[in-house]
Amino acid sequence: MSKIQAISLSETIGGKEISIQTGTLAKQAGGAVTVHLGGSVILTTATSAPTPKAVSFLPLTVEYRERTYAAGKIPGGFFKREARPRDKETLFARMTDRPIRPLIAKGWNFETMIYTLIISSDTKNDTGPLSILGGSAALMLSDVPFAGPVAGVRVAQVKGEFVLFPTMEERAECDLEIVVAGKKGAILMVESGAKEIPEEIVLKALELAQTAIDKLCDLQLRLVEETRKAGRVVEKRSAAPAVLPPALSSWTRERAVSPIQGFLHAGYKKKHDLGDHIKELYEKLVLEAAEKGKTDPAFAAADVPVVIGNVLQEIKAEEGRKMIVHERTRTDGRKLDEIRKITVMAPALPCTHGSTVFTRGETQALVTCTLGTPEDMQIMDELEGEYKDRFMLHYNFPGWSVGEVKPERGPSRRDIGHGSLAKRALLPLLPPDNEFAYTVRIVSDILESNGSSSMATVCGGSLALFDAGVPMKAPCAGIAMGLFMEGGKYAILTDIAGLEDHVGDMDFKVAGTEKGITALQMDIKIDGVSIDIMREALAQARKGRLEILATMAEALPKPRPELSPMAPRLIRLQIPVDKIGALIGPGGKNIRRMIEEYEVNIEVEDDGGVFVSGVDAAAVERARLEIDAMFKEAEVGKIYKGRVVSCVEFGAFVEIMPGKEGLLHISQIDVQRVAKVSDVLKEGDMVDVKVLEVSREGKIRLSRKAVIAPGSEGDDPPRRDRDPREHRGGPGGPRRERSHR
Repeated sequence: MSKIQAISLSETIGGKEISIQTGTLAKQAGGAVTVHLGGSVILTTATSAPTPKAVSFLPLTVEYRERTYAAGKIPGGFFKREARPRDKETLFARMTDRPIRPLIAKGWNFETMIYTLIISSDTKNDTGPLSILGGSAALMLSDVPFAGPVAGVRVAQVKGEFVLFPTMEERAECDLEIVVAGKKGAILMVESGAKEIPEEIVLKALELAQTAIDKLCDLQLRLVEETRKAGRVVEKRSAAPAVLPPALSSWTRERAVSPIQGFLHAGYKKKHDLGDHIKELYEKLVLEAAEKGKTDPAFAAADVPVVIGNVLQEIKAEEGRKMIVHERTRTDGRKLDEIRKITVMAPALPCTHGSTVFTRGETQALVTCTLGTPEDMQIMDELEGEYKDRFMLHYNFPGWSVGEVKPERGPSRRDIGHGSLAKRALLPLLPPDNEFAYTVRIVSDILESNGSSSMATVCGGSLALFDAGVPMKAPCAGIAMGLFMEGGKYAILTDIAGLEDHVGDMDFKVAGTEKGITALQMDIKIDGVSIDIMREALAQARKGRLEILATMAEALPKPRPELSPMAPRLIRLQIPVDKIGALIGPGGKNIRRMIEEYEVNIEVEDDGGVFVSGVDAAAVERARLEIDAMFKEAEVGKIYKGRVVSCVEFGAFVEIMPGKEGLLHISQIDVQRVAKVSDVLKEGDMVDVKVLEVSREGKIRLSRKAVIAPGSEGDDPPRRDRDPREHRGGPGGPRRERSHR
């Protein structure tokens, strides 16, 4: 890269200044920019290899990494350095990749990497959408053939108002947040989470986002122009799309178009039916080509089988698209808005807390729900600070689910992304933690797949939560929509299958309830989609979602009335913060006693939240009663059954609640005068007593007499006949009467 002066440009979006700079950092990268928002700064580079690779796909890698120094922190763990990407970094890398990938020239086979590094974080401003802006700007300055610019913005609805690039505080309060990426006048990607928001609100957010995207695209064009003025001119390299040998390609098409049209119009019902037909045709053509190669050198090349296979895949995609757009029929025989057959098994397993097998066509998910205690929450250590996550959703897609052999190497980026989408769909519907304190883990194991497995996870997750007895606000369903555009015409598909996903122009996933949307994800393979088409797709998706919800309701209409007997019992209490020490006791003596006595687990939080959990519901309830009583104040005038703890000369101390003792004065023991406490009471006796008074210091005065004879607590007991000796005046003998003079 030639040396140029530093260039900095800015744009105000939603009252916030966003600036892009180049020419200062990473000058040897193909293109490099820093993007600033508040105190947050990202560095994004775009670099391509000098020589091409012999691959049939776009060799693009996108990384998003956060350095802990950006927020003035040192990494935890033994090695004290950043390790493999965390889920958040993986999700932001995917978010950067998805709107950029379709705009890199077809046939580009030079290894290319976009790398975003978070080098400063004020822990307030979100850097995810900035990575899209930075990646696009870096590509615009590089030699990669890129049909940009593109930009990304996050929109949130906070208290009924839309906010662009919301802060972390605003995001915590919002009922809709949506990341939108696109180019001028067209949307390329959508990623959203919401609290049952109507479709029209989502569309308004998209329109606002498009306006901001247009401004940020103009900002990048100005940046490119300024770098040119400063003397840096980068020539874009050209892509070289693979050109199939004309003679072999034509020969294959003459023999393959008609059979493939026949296969597609037959309306195959199973995924492998079409594949088997094409495989038979492929083997037949390879044999014919080999025979022809004996006399024609064009058919004797080593790559002939590869070329024939590529031509067959091209024909399959072309003919499938024509059927859908022009004939309005699908390759499996369905109508455009028809959903595949759905079956539900719930419960599916005997020992899980909640389980279901959700099957839609040839896509099947085994989804389980496990309930745990707050001890099971996942600790998340992010730049913005540490927090605990009580809801986890893990998605697994093994190779055998599609008949392939694939080694297990942990969750892939796709697994993490699909799990995050399903989690966003279900999270707003969980009961608040002050009503349902359990930690919840959903696991979705895809058993077979022919498209839309993430939406099967949403449906299965909702049913598994119901089966576990989790009191969700409403059931949730998800559906994947598709878009095909040909020669000015388009078709929107409901519940796309694998082939339709592969050859289509859009994958649009919508999840939600009868009331509204909870999650949204859209990926576009073309230059963009208008708001009007998205409006139509959302309306069609709602129709399909309601149909799926009705089918789910037939199997399990509402949550089970009781939690699974396999699940632990958990109760949440709230005690005053200044009473935490009393609950724990000196050296933890009190809390250890209760844990051992009741065979439960007790966790105390800094805010006074107390969680009691155990296998035996009765034991958990007994522990709860003791803790509850320990911090419950005695009520004046109320009668309690208490236990005599100790007897003293002037009365007895009676425990009326765990840890709460009061004084039963000797004068309040009985309606008759009591000479000695031990004449009536002894330690361990159970007595009914009434609370007469609770002093400011918390001392409790009790009366047994008021229980025996209500209203008598204020009367002195009757006096016994005195011994004559009691009339003596004192040590000097009988008192003498004073004589009257």
